[in-house]
Amino acid sequence: MPNWAVCYVHRVEALNYRLGRFAMYLLFVIMGVLLWSSITKIIKVPSLWTLEMAQFTLVAYYLLGAPYAMQLGANVRMDLLYARLPLKRQAVWDIVTIFCLLFYLGVMLWGAVDSTAYSFRVSERAPTAWRPVLWPIKVIITLSFLLMILQAIAHLIRDIAIIRGQEIPKPLTGDVDR
Repeated sequence: MPNWAVCYVHRVEALNYRLGRFAMYLLFVIMGVLLWSSITKIIKVPSLWTLEMAQFTLVAYYLLGAPYAMQLGANVRMDLLYARLPLKRQAVWDIVTIFCLLFYLGVMLWGAVDSTAYSFRVSERAPTAWRPVLWPIKVIITLSFLLMILQAIAHLIRDIAIIRGQEIPKPLTGDVDR
């Protein structure tokens, strides 16, 4: 594989690895927010912001973690047939499905960019008692779809390398998952 392709794969995967590891810790933020919500309800002083904050954090958690999950192969697929295929056939099947994924993610990114621009333009707020601005979570959604597209392209490059009889080595991170 050309050096630029290997460099692209390593850089995208390093970025998504770091963001994915960061996103894992957002689960603790969600737990803290929900614990605070429970405590304030027990003492009869409920907070208006806790439910929405937990929802926003959950969106960031799973959308920022999606490219990392794809990188680790933790995404859902039909392993009943796929796992029985030889490695090169799996790569061919991945290439076919990656183009479907890229189309889907492109449409989602287009909608996310449009929605984020609208949110900035009109200072959009949630229609709730807390009324938080929505642009921060929409920026995270847009960024997540972009990162997912970049990871899908990196996956495509890895599959092309497998078909060509080459393999792009995974960088050493010291993590047992990789």
